[in-house]
Amino acid sequence: MYTASTALLETLRDADVSYIFANFGSDHPALIEAIAEARAEGKPIPEIITCPNEMVALSAAHGYAQVTGRAQAVVVHVECGTQSLAGAVHNAAKARVPVFIFAGTSPFTQEGELKGSRNEFIQWIQDVPDQRGIVRQYMKYDNELRSARNLPQIVLRALQIAHSDPKGPVYIVGAREVMEEPVSPIQFDPDQWSSVGFTALRANDAAEMAGRLSQARRPLLVTSYFGRRPGEVAGLVKLCRRIGMGVLESVPSCVNYPHDDELYQGNQWNEPRQNPALAEADVILVLDSDVPWIPTVSRPAENAWIYHIDVDPLKPSTPLWYIGALSRFQADAGIAVGQLNAYLDGKAADPEVVEERRRHYAARHHERAARLAAREAPDGKVITPEFLTACLRRQLGDDWIVLNEGITNYAVICDHMARSRPGSMIASGGGSLGWSGGAAIGVKLAHPPYNVAVLTGDGSYMFSQPSTVHWMARRYKTPFLQVIYNNRGWKAPKLSTLAFHPDGHASRAEDIGLSFDPPPDYAGIAKAAGGAYARMLKDPAEVEAGIAEAIKVVCEEGRAAVLDCWLAPL
Repeated sequence: MYTASTALLETLRDADVSYIFANFGSDHPALIEAIAEARAEGKPIPEIITCPNEMVALSAAHGYAQVTGRAQAVVVHVECGTQSLAGAVHNAAKARVPVFIFAGTSPFTQEGELKGSRNEFIQWIQDVPDQRGIVRQYMKYDNELRSARNLPQIVLRALQIAHSDPKGPVYIVGAREVMEEPVSPIQFDPDQWSSVGFTALRANDAAEMAGRLSQARRPLLVTSYFGRRPGEVAGLVKLCRRIGMGVLESVPSCVNYPHDDELYQGNQWNEPRQNPALAEADVILVLDSDVPWIPTVSRPAENAWIYHIDVDPLKPSTPLWYIGALSRFQADAGIAVGQLNAYLDGKAADPEVVEERRRHYAARHHERAARLAAREAPDGKVITPEFLTACLRRQLGDDWIVLNEGITNYAVICDHMARSRPGSMIASGGGSLGWSGGAAIGVKLAHPPYNVAVLTGDGSYMFSQPSTVHWMARRYKTPFLQVIYNNRGWKAPKLSTLAFHPDGHASRAEDIGLSFDPPPDYAGIAKAAGGAYARMLKDPAEVEAGIAEAIKVVCEEGRAAVLDCWLAPL
């Protein structure tokens, strides 16, 4: 029996979708039957990954796409499952990650007029006026399957849009009657639905920009996600070194530039102080960044000349957004960097000028490195985030991909992991907590030879649905190391409050509703749900050995390992 559901599976397979992260419901009988039929007959279809929680499903697809660039499929149940995707939808949209989401809808017949007609009470309750509207403002594209006869075209169009810059999630719905509809196989060439090609700068714009950067006294590059395609970082390093341009990461979601390079000037997040490299720069190139600086606390000089190159320079999905760029371009940043390098290949830079810039930035780089190193000792018997991260850095080599969801320790993890291999560390790119658990599974499925480590706050750990995550990690053999930076509470809201009310009642109150004390047995949850190695660390003297044992479990036993590391309390 060949139905619309069969066509969906085959279209996804032919479009190079390897996995369907699925949370099935009563709207999916035809899809479940098509999966069973394909398995019985030995027909290739994407592998089904059972996901007991929808946010974990989408986070796993998100992580997979981050390290491969390829969208995977997520299947959820009507509007209930769609709403359970929750913050993961926000993350995928804000990170510009391609994902294909399919949801059933309540059947549209109730008298048995068509196969799939309503036969359960819940199908009246789950009938809503505009299911697609729940997520429409986050999607690059949404549509409804109304007939089996053009299903491949709709699915391939959705994937085409998802993979075209600026990339993002797409959402398709189909009622039971449609998904049960018999149809003759429809053949389409997926190559005819390729994504839109990357865009370049105009030659004269590249020449003007390269010339101004070369003549600047203090050229500075600011980026957040240039390194999303790791193979292009080498071109950026070449550009910066040849003109002596400093590099500042702002809210980085990947390794954009080697941290051990002398031109690297660090990363900025929510620090309430002016960044000196940003303040002194006279020409600034902003490449692929949503928040290059926070004007209320840190901003460029008034007379700085700012160029902005981005796949999404106007950020239309963000109602309030602007920077004082005098020239802005919608272009692929990797291609633009290649164009700048090509222009400079024929021009001889003044070696003395370049060397002066390099020495200036190198001095800043080494001063910063010394300050960071001085913070890496424990505070007596208390584990500090800096000490914990330095211990991890010493034991997690380049064959590890680190997922950073440290929230108030985002910067600490960036600074003290100090990753230099492009692709060796990622963050969600969004603002909804709980991404890292599911993402670890997706990353491991995408790159089995690599080891995966998740560095997470205790709040984001709870948001990640750890019981679901660790059940899946055991079932699908995707072990990873998870380190919890446990300060027994939500520190981010506390810092936000103190920024505006430093001497208010909240600054003096013992309890402001943000504490998790006494905390759950975080590591024990993972052990119970997925057989993970679980250990609590409270003494700095135990940390190095604890990390080594956890790594051994992951690498040699093929089990996930969770270290619950107690920091100073909130």
